Amino acid sequence: MTSADPIGSMNRRNGVDPGIHHRSGDSPTVFLMANEFAAGGTEKQFVLLAQALHKEKFHLRIGCIRRRGPLSEMLGAAHIAEFLLDGSFLTATSLGSARALACYLRDNQVDVAHSFSFYSNLLLIPIARASGVPVVIGSHRQLGDLLTPLQRYAQRTCFRLCDRIVCNSRAAAERVFGRQLADEKVVVIHNAVPPEFFLAGDARPSPRTTIETIGLIGRMNTQAKNHELFLRAATRLCGRGLTVQFLLVGDGPRRNRLEQLTHELGIAGRVTFVGERTDISHILTRLDILALTSSSESSPNVIAEAMAAGVPVVATKVGGVPELIAHDETGMLVASGDELALADSLEYCLRHPEVCERLAQNARGFAVEHFSLGAVRDRYEHLYSECLEKKADGSRVATM
Repeated sequence: MTSADPIGSMNRRNGVDPGIHHRSGDSPTVFLMANEFAAGGTEKQFVLLAQALHKEKFHLRIGCIRRRGPLSEMLGAAHIAEFLLDGSFLTATSLGSARALACYLRDNQVDVAHSFSFYSNLLLIPIARASGVPVVIGSHRQLGDLLTPLQRYAQRTCFRLCDRIVCNSRAAAERVFGRQLADEKVVVIHNAVPPEFFLAGDARPSPRTTIETIGLIGRMNTQAKNHELFLRAATRLCGRGLTVQFLLVGDGPRRNRLEQLTHELGIAGRVTFVGERTDISHILTRLDILALTSSSESSPNVIAEAMAAGVPVVATKVGGVPELIAHDETGMLVASGDELALADSLEYCLRHPEVCERLAQNARGFAVEHFSLGAVRDRYEHLYSECLEKKADGSRVATM
């Protein structure tokens, strides 16, 4: 697959090259586009990148389909361009947004247009290409199994127009594109972890309390997170004489059903629902183990964050999770949907604190090397510069 490691800064073109839009002496203009700004993993990564890009290297513009969600304020909502879709790409509102987006890209002399999510891929990629934006980059941040066949077809059609496609795991890249196309067009850049999670690792109390806490952090809006597996494994642990509490962080339409399930399983007194929280780094300092029970993941933020914070992780072996966790080295992996294996792994960690300590230390070292915000930002900046340089070189050869 295409490498995204930094290898140097881009040579300035001084306005001579017809393949590059930016004015003489100006930094290239990068336009990042999201769907919205809910408190989800993709949106968090979008905000981190927008905040981290070196402003002296790139002139940043930000757009979205809907200017809503708590994370929008972190970027200054008033400065985010909105291009509404009205439930279909063929409505008057959507067609008007398409025209407005084309004008926006031309008026702002955008050099790199980078969409970050499914709907922004469908809107931005073809319009940016038709508008003459030199470099067009798409994103795929899931395995693709949650999309309908029509959605997969539409997105793959758009991806053919891209110069590069960013995936956050090799599993997502190869599953969606196949190995050949992945090698040609895909760049794998793993998720970044904000500095506060590394600081949280330093703040974890030692020794820990005698009542262990196992947590699951995830939005309660999809069955793919498989909270039920977590609760059923928790029920098994409660029956094995362990003094343990369980913490569920997140909110969504499935919360009421999950709360009801704790009563049906007889563990309501051991499970605490804390709702959606913005202080996840602080929450992690309260956990002895983080569990991830998803049936579908590309590269979950919460695993990387827990690793940075020095919290041992027990996770289902799905998607790109094995790219983050080496079993019995930087965490523990169990088969997806295996309630007994999950309970056994959690119990093993609880009864062997030295194992937890070893896993946490190894995971933290891995996180420092691979997930620091500076390292991930550098990979994106190199990607933009490399694509612009190749496009400029190609344009220069074409004019000879």
